[in-house]
Amino acid sequence: MATLSDTSILQAENWLSSHDAVLAKIISTQPSCTVRPHQNYYQELVEAIIGQQLSVKAAASITARFVEHFGDFPSPEQLLEADQEALRGLGLSYAKIRYIKDLADHVLDNKIRFEQFAKLTNEEILAQLLPVKGIGEWTVHMFLLFCMARSDVLATGDLGVRKAIQMHYRLNELPTVEEIQAVAKNGHWAPYESVACWHLWKSLDATTS
Repeated sequence: MATLSDTSILQAENWLSSHDAVLAKIISTQPSCTVRPHQNYYQELVEAIIGQQLSVKAAASITARFVEHFGDFPSPEQLLEADQEALRGLGLSYAKIRYIKDLADHVLDNKIRFEQFAKLTNEEILAQLLPVKGIGEWTVHMFLLFCMARSDVLATGDLGVRKAIQMHYRLNELPTVEEIQAVAKNGHWAPYESVACWHLWKSLDATTS
């Protein structure tokens, strides 16, 4: 499956700029997309669960305490054996403790096979991850885009993408999933939807700085 590299990102930005005038303007004012793949899949998902509905600063603080508690990033076995109240004392809610333990359980039961992910489609990865408590479509989309660096992720459920599309494409309201898909189709974003989303996110930084 296609992942982003220095060469493919340049191709993607040239492709998007030549097919979508709105994205062309955005891309021309920004640095190149910085997304690159890494393979810390299990750690990425645990950290994603820990950081849900938290600020970046708060999530980083709790994650640091979490790692310090174990002496290193805990294995699935260590997570399952960890005392719930000890984890609660690190700042994790009871719900998130259930979620990360459920993820560990899925990994140990081979319901999630990270070693196979490189060969799986986005839809097949979704099918493996969505049964885990606390992991929804948005979390999987962020995992596919920022961890695996898949080139063709359209983050339809992300509020930042929705806000950026509303602003740049001059919509009266936040777009629905169908409207985002229509904008992407009309702009010929495929097969580089991930790069389009990244630049839309970055464009919000420019409006708030």
